Parts: sequence; structure tokens; C-alpha cells
Amino acid sequence: MQFRHGGTGEGGTPAGADDSALAAAAAALAGRGTGTTDSDGPDLPGELLAVLPTGVALLDAELRWLYLNAAFTTVTGLRRADLLGRPAEATAFAGALGTLRRVLADGRDREHTTGGPDGPGAPVPPGLRVRYRPLTADGRVTGVVVVVLDDPDPAQELRRELARARTRLALLEAAAERIGTTLDVDTTCAELAAFAVPRLAELATVDVLPPDADARSGRTPGRRFHRAALDCADALRTAVDRLPRPGESVRHREGSVAARALAAGVAVLVAPRTAEELAEAAPDQASAAVYRAAGVVSLLVVPLTARGRLVGLLTLARTAGSPGYGPDDAVLVGDLAARAATGIDNARRYSRSQGIALDLQRALLSEPGHPHQNLELASRYRPSGSSSVVGGDWYETVRLPFGRTLLVMGDVMGHGVEAAVDMSSYRATLRDVAGTDLPPHRILRQLDAVIAANESARPATCLLALADPGRGRWTFSSAGHLPPALIAPGRPTELLRIPTGPPLGTGLGGYQQAVRDLLPGETLLLYTDGLVERRGEDIDASLARLAALRLPTAGPLDELLDAALRGVGPAPGRPAEDDIAVLAARPRPRPQA
Repeated sequence: MQFRHGGTGEGGTPAGADDSALAAAAAALAGRGTGTTDSDGPDLPGELLAVLPTGVALLDAELRWLYLNAAFTTVTGLRRADLLGRPAEATAFAGALGTLRRVLADGRDREHTTGGPDGPGAPVPPGLRVRYRPLTADGRVTGVVVVVLDDPDPAQELRRELARARTRLALLEAAAERIGTTLDVDTTCAELAAFAVPRLAELATVDVLPPDADARSGRTPGRRFHRAALDCADALRTAVDRLPRPGESVRHREGSVAARALAAGVAVLVAPRTAEELAEAAPDQASAAVYRAAGVVSLLVVPLTARGRLVGLLTLARTAGSPGYGPDDAVLVGDLAARAATGIDNARRYSRSQGIALDLQRALLSEPGHPHQNLELASRYRPSGSSSVVGGDWYETVRLPFGRTLLVMGDVMGHGVEAAVDMSSYRATLRDVAGTDLPPHRILRQLDAVIAANESARPATCLLALADPGRGRWTFSSAGHLPPALIAPGRPTELLRIPTGPPLGTGLGGYQQAVRDLLPGETLLLYTDGLVERRGEDIDASLARLAALRLPTAGPLDELLDAALRGVGPAPGRPAEDDIAVLAARPRPRPQA
């Protein structure tokens, strides 16, 4: 095979300006192509190309990438896996496809600058001079030699560094958008692994410490981790089936690359050259077998640390055909890991706070108090689920003299532990005020004054319903709450019109009361807004849906509540958008004498 070039390039560059590099590349490629080297001796052409400081690559007659040396990947920033075996139009050199075809067609060399007309574009750094020359054998063009020539401009290296910084910043910005989109630990870890493949690795695993683990003891070898996420390139799907899956426990044995990263508290990268070194770097024997089957040639393990505490480990692996990890990769992945670790820690703190709030609210929101025997009660409380923190929904019953029972339904504005604590405070205050046997509207007035006097207290809506079966009447008063529903045999569900005052805590007062007959067989339903409200829907439409619901008028009240939740509550299997509290009351018939 002979290398031929056509004197002056199409862009007017004098022939011979960089002939030393081109001649070396031509000789080496010719030697590789003809097999003229001694098969028992060293691969001199290969060694020459490997150490050549100029970036050199070769495409065949079909414009598929056949070879590139280390300098080529360094100067262009591309990986071998991005090019080898792939057609030029499917790579970063697609912009130079027309030039490459012309070189094949007329056998003349050409030169362009990256980022310019007819030159390769992103993600190749702009401003690099690239020369394309035909490779001939037996008088015909059999390929194209691509040589990247350094720009003699002293500012070229600065431009390259700026380009690398922009690429790094763009990667971190993309990671910020795609990692930590929810406050769920496993989802955040899965987003981290999915982001790393294939941008940074062919295989990525994320292991986290159990929530109750001591972060300091997690730095010791053999500590149990929870496999939170695993992702890999499609070609490795079969090979990685033997690795621990998400949800399983993993341990990194002493001496493994992960154990070294834990002990040092910094990123550790290794490039195993033998099966023994690979086995030593792997966390266990099964993983070593998977790494061998997948062709892993480089490993990078980074501790996930947030707020000075270890939360997990990120393990990245590259296979043959990809460049090994270097110090720059460790810095980049370290920045990415730091951001991801903060997201994981935030999700874990949220889950802990959510659990505390739920436990607190369940403890505070016990079954309603014991009403008189003349009233039958049933209640339900359904938290909103993982999409929103717990709210301040509450209900209560207060037993009063002369066979009367006060029913209470309230909703503290806001969410979280603070809302649950305020709910408990309002509930206790209401019990005290109701014990003075004031009418409902005066109870609300007293409660409003107490809450308004506390600057840190949250406003709350509240509905009071005083049941007086002896006199056959309901007495209602509302502080900004939704109207109660009355379910009676033979009639549609009725939403009672109650004069509504401002929410509690405003200090405005102005509460009124309304009286309604309490008839045998009728059921009163009190509820919070989570039962009917839907995001983006007008509240009148939500209430109309409840009014149109046909609820059972006989049978246990629990069945009525189940029907209400099925009819207007969230679909089965879907979490509620807000907490739901419901309370149903029905007068008991008097025993016959």
C-alpha cells in the first residue's frame, strides 16, 4: 500500500507544511495495511502511531472509521467508541462528509478548520486544522487519512480549555435538570445511573447506605449497602444479569476499588490489565465474572457524600473500545456525584420528615371521641402519599350534655410536621372551648381569637355540626370550610347552604350559624377538600360531582364512606393529591318501649 498526496491542498495550504507528521502517519498506516512488518518482532507501525504526538485516524473506502491513535482522541475529545466501526455521517465528523467524499473521488488532499464551513462541528473543539488525504493501493484510493494539526496560534490551547469547560458545565447543567426530579431516593439514584450511561460509562451502579446506618461505619470494608440503581449499555444487558439488582443488598470486600474509595473518602480509578487485577478490583467473585464477560477495562468509584456524611457509592465502568478513566474524568464525575449525593440526601431527609409527620398525625388523629348512643359515627383518613407531605386535616367529636354531640371537621393550611402540630393544638383548644357549651358560631369566634393571637399559628378552615337528636335538629357554623352533604332516602345528595365566615386565625370573626332538621334515616357527611378538589378544576365542578353521587342510605356507615371515596376520591392505585378526612353521622332510632 502506498500513500499519495496531491501537492497543494484545496484550501491553498502549501504542501509540506506538516509533511513530517503526514509522512510518519502514511508509513505507519502502510505498514499496518500491507503486513510488511516482521510478525515475530515488535509492531513498529503500531508503536509509531501510538506515540505520534499528532492526531491520526483512518477511514476506509466506505468512509467507516478504521483506526485512530491516542493523540487523535485527546485533541478532539472524542472516544474510540464514538468512532470505530461507524460511518462518518453518524459521528461528530458528519459535517465533513462532503469533503471526505471529494477526497475519495479525485484523490486530492484538503484542509479545513473545525467549526468552520465544511469542517466537522460539535462536539469537536472549534479551531482545529484537519487535513484529509487519500490513501492509495495499486493505483486506487482505498481510504482517507485524517490528520489533526495543532493551530500555531498561542491562544489555541486556551480555546480548547474553554471548550472543555463549556462541555463540562453543559454536562453538569444537564445533570441538574435530570437528577433529583423527585424527593424519592430510589428514583434519584435511578436518574443518576441513567444519566451516566452512556455519557460517562457503559455500566453504572448506585449503592446507598440503609437509612438507619451510621455513615461513619459505612466507610469500613464489608459494610452492607442497598443497591438502589443499575444501568448499562444495551450490549451488556445479558452480562450484567448476575449483578445484584436494585433492592438487593451488596457488600464491597476489603481490597476492592470500592473499599479503597470508602477508606480514602475520594474517587479511585483503576485500569486492570489482567484477569487477576480485575478480580481484585471487583466487589466480589460474581461481579468479577460479570466484569470479565462485559470486557471491563477501566473502573471509577466515587463516594457519594452530602453535608459531610457518606450516603452511598457510584461505580462506573468502561469496556474495551472506550478510553480508560483519567484524572479529568475523576474530577468531572466527582462534581456530578456531589450534586447527586445532595439530591439523595434531600430525598432521604424528606422521607424521614414525611414518616415523622405521618406517625405524628396518625397518633394525634385517633378515632373520634365517643358520641351519645343516639348517634352512629364512622370516619376515614387517607394521607396524600409520596407526592406531597402530610397535611393538617383533622376531625373530632365532643360529647355535650342533654344527648348532644358536636362534630368537627378542620383543615390546617400548609403541610408537614408544623401543620400536624398546629392541628393538635387547635383540636385541644376546641375541646376546651366546646366544653363551655357555647353555640357553634361562638365556639368558632373564641377559637379564631386564640389562633390569631399567635403570630406563628397557621390559618385553618373548620366546620362545626351540633347534633341534637332530642330536639331533632342540626346546628351548623363554618369558618371557610366546604359545605356538608346530607344523604337521605329517595332524594339526591344535598350540599347544605351554610353561612361561611373567614378561616380561623384571621381575627375577623363574623361567624353565623344555621339550623336544619335532623330526621331519622338521614346521614350527614363532613369532609376536607382532598376528597373533591382536583388540580386545574373549578371547585363548583368538584362539588357538583359529589352532589351527583348516589350514596347508600342504609347499611353500615363504613360502606357509605367506601362508596364516597370510590366515587369522588382518587382512582384505585393512585395517591390522593391532598389528604382526605371524612366523617359520617346518622341518628340512631330510639328503642321501642
